[in-house]
Amino acid sequence: MSVPAKRKAAKKPERQSTHPLMTPATEAEAAVIERLRKICMALPEATEKIAWGEPTWRAGKLFAQLDTHHHKANHVAVWLPARAGVQEALVEEDPVHFFRPPYVGQKGWVGVRIDNKPDWKTVAALVADAYREIAPAHLVRRLDAERDQSARGWRAGWIGRDDAS
Repeated sequence: MSVPAKRKAAKKPERQSTHPLMTPATEAEAAVIERLRKICMALPEATEKIAWGEPTWRAGKLFAQLDTHHHKANHVAVWLPARAGVQEALVEEDPVHFFRPPYVGQKGWVGVRIDNKPDWKTVAALVADAYREIAPAHLVRRLDAERDQSARGWRAGWIGRDDAS
């Protein structure tokens, strides 16, 4: 007796967003967005998807969302999930580059301005930490195997450490 072949489930068509697609206003904004994209896409199995009119990056779940003048804001930034206390510490230390984003700020996410000469090592470290918060354990292990932890290279090395207080 033969076993019937399994049918593949039909792929759901992607829904079209009702949000307008946000685009950079200048070449300089486009350049910083591309730099952020390279940082995000360098992470294991990261994908990019347009949501709410903006690029988002995911590792199963969302770990970074672009903010290109979202709701007429005067900046280009990335919103990232962060460990408890990180958002407050960064905003207090440097409110020019960090802020509490709308919608997700109350959940601890941090907004990082990328349009005003950010420290790109800091941006990359925060993106990697956001990825670690969201990605499945096997992808985090893969990331850690690929990267030397000592190469994080920025002053807030306590972010991401379990012994941070």
